[in-house]
Amino acid sequence: MSSPVIYRVEDQIGHIILNRPNHTNALNEEMVVMVVEALRVAEEDPDVKVIILSGEGKSFCIGADLEVMMSLENARETTKWIELTSSLAKTIVDLDKYVITAVQGYAAGAGFSIALASDFIIAERKAKFALNYSKLGLIPDLGMTKHLVEHVPLRVAKEWISSGKEISAEEALEKGIVNQIINGNANLLKTAIDFSQFIINGAPLCNKYVKHLLNRAGSSNLDVALMNENMVQTVLLQTEDYKEGIRAQFEKRKPQFTGN
Repeated sequence: MSSPVIYRVEDQIGHIILNRPNHTNALNEEMVVMVVEALRVAEEDPDVKVIILSGEGKSFCIGADLEVMMSLENARETTKWIELTSSLAKTIVDLDKYVITAVQGYAAGAGFSIALASDFIIAERKAKFALNYSKLGLIPDLGMTKHLVEHVPLRVAKEWISSGKEISAEEALEKGIVNQIINGNANLLKTAIDFSQFIINGAPLCNKYVKHLLNRAGSSNLDVALMNENMVQTVLLQTEDYKEGIRAQFEKRKPQFTGN
């Protein structure tokens, strides 16, 4: 029996692959636990500069496995399941390292929430992002109510959620949800890898602090944002990477950052 999650490291990229293609990569407890664990392993691995999250088969992830949802018999089991799945989105957001999600087919429900929690999304042109919660009598979870309104106006988010909207990759690109769309599933992972090169070649500490500062910018006023920027900049101005960046500018070459 194959593992529901595949993890491997290649060329400074931590690849986390959802591997339940016969279930359209629907989330069950084992898969969620394994993805969270793989994210933490990648975070601690100094050889990993960026993480790419993808799915085997025709779709990235159609959301929670309905058989799991229907098996929840009481408040204790339901709470445990909700807290577990929510931890997946929070782990992605809280990581120091950037996460790129590669989407083909459907990213529906929790699958869409996971993609929104990531830092960048690369999508195949025929991909669909579906908010099917209302059709089940549910509301979005895994942070979608926050992450969606960071991309689209409040009125649009309300319409999409309450109508069970299915968003094309083209519309997602137009709304700033997706960074790039490409033709053909065969090119999807390669495009995500190519996209990741600016992260791999960038200064790791810079990437870390940019992610954390921007993820929290919406809840900060200007005074707090300036204070946070000033503290981080004070630290970065004392790093070896900053000195390397200055040397590279004078020597007219690409800098070789080490994260120090």
